[in-house]
Amino acid sequence: QLQFVESGGGLVQPGGSLRLSCAASGFTLDTFAVGWYRQGPGEDREGIACIHEGGGRTNYADRVKGRFTISRDNAKNTMYLQMNSLKPTDTASYVCAAGSSCHTLAMTYWGKGILVTVSS
Repeated sequence: QLQFVESGGGLVQPGGSLRLSCAASGFTLDTFAVGWYRQGPGEDREGIACIHEGGGRTNYADRVKGRFTISRDNAKNTMYLQMNSLKPTDTASYVCAAGSSCHTLAMTYWGKGILVTVSS
């Protein structure tokens, strides 16, 4: 069965940090582009970070650039999103995805989402 298991979400104060994890099972991540998306209250889903197929180049949305870092550990078949300097506007459901490229339409496998709340 192909699936992602996401973990690491929760409540954090503004300025704090969280690391999201997304462990894949049933397939290997190393040949895929992998990305993180989020959807905040009343907002559309947005792509925030991606590692291109081949594992080198990364893309970040302007809203998170310099604060968030995407990475993956092929040995653990897991991808991560390190989030620093969190703001209340980062409150959202975060979901991981994998596909043939960083284009959203190319993402084939999706997690179920994990909630991150940034609030004092």
